Order: sequence, then structure tokens, then C-alpha cells
Amino acid sequence: MKTFLSLIARVVFQFRAYGTEVLDTEGPVLLVPNHVSWFDWLFLSVVIGDDWKFVTSSTTAEKSWLHRRIMKNRRTFPIDTASPYAVRQMAEYLQTGGRLVLFAEGRLSRTGSLMKLFDGTGFLLHKTGAKVINAHLRRAERLPASPNAGRKRLFQKVTLHFSAVNTPPVREHLSASKARAVYTRWLWDCMTEHQFRTENEFGPASVPMAIVEAATRDPGKKIIEDVTLNPLTYERFMVGAAALAGKLVEPLRESGERVGVMLPNVNALPVTLMALWRLGKVPAVLNYSVGVSTLHACGEVAGLRRVITSRVFLKRMKMDADELERGGTKLIYVEDLRERVSGTDRLLALLGVKLTPDLPYRGLTAEDTAVVLFTSGSEGVPKGVELTHGNLLSNIRQLLTVLDVQDDDRFFNCLPMFHSFGLTGATLLPLVRGCYSFVYPSPLHYRVVPTAFYNTDCTVMFGTNTFLNGYARKAHPYDFRNLRFLVAGAEKLQEKTAETWSKKFGVRILEGYGATECSPAITATTPMQPLAGSVGRLLPGMEARLESVPGVDDGGRLFVKGPNVMKGYLNPDANAKFLEGDGWYDTGDIVSIDEEGFLHIKGRMKRFAKVSGEMVSLTAVEDALAGAFPQYGVRFQCAVIARADSDKGEKLIAVSNEKKLNLNEIREALKAKGYSNLCVPREVLFVKEIPKLGTGKVNHRELTRQLEMPS
Repeated sequence: MKTFLSLIARVVFQFRAYGTEVLDTEGPVLLVPNHVSWFDWLFLSVVIGDDWKFVTSSTTAEKSWLHRRIMKNRRTFPIDTASPYAVRQMAEYLQTGGRLVLFAEGRLSRTGSLMKLFDGTGFLLHKTGAKVINAHLRRAERLPASPNAGRKRLFQKVTLHFSAVNTPPVREHLSASKARAVYTRWLWDCMTEHQFRTENEFGPASVPMAIVEAATRDPGKKIIEDVTLNPLTYERFMVGAAALAGKLVEPLRESGERVGVMLPNVNALPVTLMALWRLGKVPAVLNYSVGVSTLHACGEVAGLRRVITSRVFLKRMKMDADELERGGTKLIYVEDLRERVSGTDRLLALLGVKLTPDLPYRGLTAEDTAVVLFTSGSEGVPKGVELTHGNLLSNIRQLLTVLDVQDDDRFFNCLPMFHSFGLTGATLLPLVRGCYSFVYPSPLHYRVVPTAFYNTDCTVMFGTNTFLNGYARKAHPYDFRNLRFLVAGAEKLQEKTAETWSKKFGVRILEGYGATECSPAITATTPMQPLAGSVGRLLPGMEARLESVPGVDDGGRLFVKGPNVMKGYLNPDANAKFLEGDGWYDTGDIVSIDEEGFLHIKGRMKRFAKVSGEMVSLTAVEDALAGAFPQYGVRFQCAVIARADSDKGEKLIAVSNEKKLNLNEIREALKAKGYSNLCVPREVLFVKEIPKLGTGKVNHRELTRQLEMPS
């Protein structure tokens, strides 16, 4: 029978199993797979030995003769899932050297992703110390026998991947409830880590190949749309990239390896990226909000001789083309390229996409640079960051491992794609995952964005604290009725913002933390693992270490390492310093990590002041003042900087756009939130407007420069 079932699995599902040698591990051992289809037992049973037993529900087994036949036999271990003695039965069997297959989710996944694990499994590990082998069934969620709502394929290829043996940590003196939580979380981490590493090893090696894979699965799906309301299907997207690449060959003949891209959030931007990858070029996405002088500096760092842009865009941004071309850079306009694409070009591109869609991208590897982005410059001159295809795909897979994104999710992206948050999370992730996305040109349209979100029936949105505050002020309470995931990043989420969204829209904001150099996500809170005030736990595949900082007792300087950490900087000095770290990236942030692995951001190292020998977080003081003065209206803003002080080393200065704000109000607000006198600013300065970066963060460097200028 086993040979017969194995033949069926191989012929019908092209089934293959990897890492099967681990199945020889002696008991007590638990084999814990994900559970996504009714055929999971089939794939497992054809590779495991006869002494392995599947844990089944004795109650469900009584539903019919077929249930009894499958769930009660010599290969099963039936338990009453409602009985408090079920765990004890399994524990006793394991302690005799038994080997069990246990679906720890306790049910078939309705999302196609890993769902919650029942904590009885954690308690079982605590009681027995049994070894654990994880198994990941890859692509089984695409089978018709899977109950999730995603697109199915009758003869979907399925592979089974076994992890190495994991030994549970020894934790003594734990209460029963604590033990359940600790060991269940450990098992969850093992399963997500194994899933992520499996996807990274067996998935496509480059971003365009991953997009091609998704396009081949559903070529007619509408995948991206901009404000012109002209949606592109996967097929049109691929054909457009092929046709554009054909017209870029001649203009880019002397461009060098890197090509600048300066476009707003429109369909043409991701199409252009795909076209450049098709030609073996590396797109350098330019931040058009920084000014011409900084753009020239970025172009010099990246060695850009050609920049793809739009005449309409330059006109609306009031940018002078001659000034941009000063220094030898030549502009290529998408309008000109579009006019030169003939019907024959489109037909040939269509044939190529139909016959060999992946052919132009086969030469790309995970180690090749995929894109160059530039740091925000909030702490100095922007640096060119080289992110490889492996970096970007790793970060996408890390996020997809911990978030149950589904086929029918619809992304709304108003974050600029020159920012890694907007590029990776809001643009490339839906393209790779197979989800529709609506791209909107500016996050600053606080009244229009909520309406556009409502009209497009989107379910996923990304934003910064500043932008989310703006939308909350202008939006109708019903505008975000369809929102499943709202992810905040790029700056610290303020408590007032989270409270406003919860009360007005009934939405829980998920907070992420990252850096351009990490593609960008490092941590994220999720519906599975939320914690207010935290930026979440490390994503799968990430490592972290803290270096002590004098004057900071609770926390340290954060260094991270993982497959999503950049290839390096284009700037020689910065890159040499990064390479000295052996893959560890210095975030420059002071954080603490609690016993459950949640990160809490204290502030940037450069955003600390030493007052009377004590380290004071300027970021924490800013957060405490945000929302503390409702009497000054919704446009009130307050930033905190530090200056040298002859008495105390440094002193804090509050900078606001509200002239009525005084030190007594600030002192009382901080006192009410438990801050000491060391955290109270000694002076209040007033500016007409506090400068911001393109992401909405306060530009402290520019603010300090303005205050130092003679009045």
C-alpha cells in the first residue's frame, strides 16, 4: 500500500521529499508539520517509518466509516481532544521512546499560512523534553483539497521538507501556564524559521523570477493600478516590461551598470524596474524630494549617466531638466519611449512572454545587486545602499512567513518607492505574492488617501506615524472598513496615533522596525504576536546582539545579521566600516529586548543627550509630548533637540510651531507621564514649520541647521 501511495504522490503531484534522513531519529520525538490540505497525511505517510503514529481525534473519527478507517488504525494514536488527559496519554507514549506526528495547529489552515499553535503542544514538550522535527509542506495550500480561499491547481507540485532535530530548551521552575506559553512560542519560532529557510532555498533566486512564477500561475489577474485607473494584469505588466526593455537598449548603451529611476508612484515605475532587470541593469531609485544638489550627489555616488524620468512628472514637481542634466547625466523620458513602441513590438513582446517568460532573467542570481536605494539623510549625507535579489526576496519571505497574506488581499501603496518600506513591503511583496496593489502618488494628500482606499476596497496599507495621523484627522470612520493589516514603520508609532485609529476606525496598528540597509524590515508586531509599545520580535532568519552603552542600563546598541542585510554601501568609507563587521549591521539604535523577544526602541544613539551624566532619549521625550496638548489643535508639532550646556553637559530644547507653548506646560506633561526633571527641556524655540523628510519623519539635522542660522 505504501508503495502504491508513493507512486500516486509522485505521478499526480510530482512529490519529492528532502531531508528524510532525519526520520531515523530515535524517540521520544515529535514530528510537527504545517497543516494545509486533506492530503497532508498522504505525503507524510509515504516517507515516514511504520512505527511513527499520527495523533488523531477520536471524536472526529466517529463521523463516518471512512473517518474511522483513516483515523483509527495501527498507524494512528487517537486521543480525545476535549479531555484534560490527552496530553498525559501522549506524554506517556513519548516517554517509552515513541515517535508521534502531531499537527500542532489542531485544524486545517483556513489562510494557507501557519495559524496559531495550541498550547497543549508546548506543555507536552515541557513535560517530556521530546526532540522536535519540523516538516514544511510546500505548495500544498494550492491543492483543491485545501480549504483556504486561494487559487487552486489540480496537479500542483508538492514538496516536503524536514528540518534538523531541534531540542527544546531546559527551563526550570515554570508554572504550567508559563511553560505552555514559553514552549509553544519556541515551537512557533522553529516552524517559521524552517519555513522561511525552505522558501529561501527552494524558491526563485531573483525578484523578477519570483514575479514570473506568480505571473505564470495567474496571468490574467489584475495586479497593479495607479490613479489613471488603468489596471495591468500580470500579462500586460510582463509585456510592458519586455517592450520597454527593447526601447531602452540603445539609450542605455553607454549607461554603465546602474541606471537612475526618478518616477512617482505610477504603474510605469515597477514596469521600468522589470525592464532594467531584463537588460541586466541595476536600477538606482532616486528620492526626488531632497533637492537638485542632493540628487547630483546621489548620482555621483552611484555613477549614474542615465536617469529614466517623465516630462509630466518634472513639470508637476517644478524641476528644471537642464539643471538635472548638469554634470553629465542624461535624462530618458518614458513618454518618448512609449511613443516608439509599435504594434509589432507589442506582439513580439507578447510572444516572448507567452513562450519563455523567464528566459531574460535566468542569468540573475541571489547575490546580484537588484536595486540601489539611498538612505534618508536624517543623520548625514545620503549613502547608496546595494540590496541584492537575495536581500529583497529574503525580506519578502520573512514578512510572508509571519503575516497571513492571502490571494484576495488588496494592497494600497501611497509610500514613495524610493523608500525601502514603500518598495519592498508595498510594491514588490504583492507582485511576488500575487496580490493586487493600488499605487497612489503622494502620502501627503490626507483627505484624498482615505477616500481612495475606500473606493479601491483595499485590505492592506502601510504608513508612517505622521501620515497615519493626517489620515485619521480627515477620514470618515467608515473609510477603512475593509482594512485587515495596517503596518506602521519608518518612525516610532506614537501611543496617541494607535489610540486614535483604534477608537475611530476599530483598527489595530501593527508596528514594524527596520532600516534601508536591511531591505528594510527587521522586526514586526503581528496579529499572532502583538504587543503595544513594542516594534515586535525579530523576523525569521535574523540574529541580534546588543552592545552596552555607558549610561544606558536597560538596553544597548543594536546590531543585526541576516540574509536581508545589504550587500554593502557604494560610499567607500561607509562600506569599509560595514565590511569590518563580518555581516553585522550597526543600526545605531538603542533598544531593549524582553524575555519574550520583543524589541523596545529607546532612540537613536545620536538622539541621546548626556544630561548630568545620565543618558536621556530625545525620541522618548518627543513621544511623551506628542498628543499631550490637544488644546493647540491637530496641527501642533513639537520636536526635541540637544545643545551643549556648561553646567550639565547638554540640555534639551523643545522646538514647536505653536508660539503659546510654554515650559510649565511641558514640565507638567512630562511629569504626568513619569519623566524626571532631567528629561524636561530648558528652553522652547518656535519655528513656522518643522522640517520633514520624504517619509514624514522630523528632519532633525535640517531643524538644527535652521536654528543655528542667524535670524
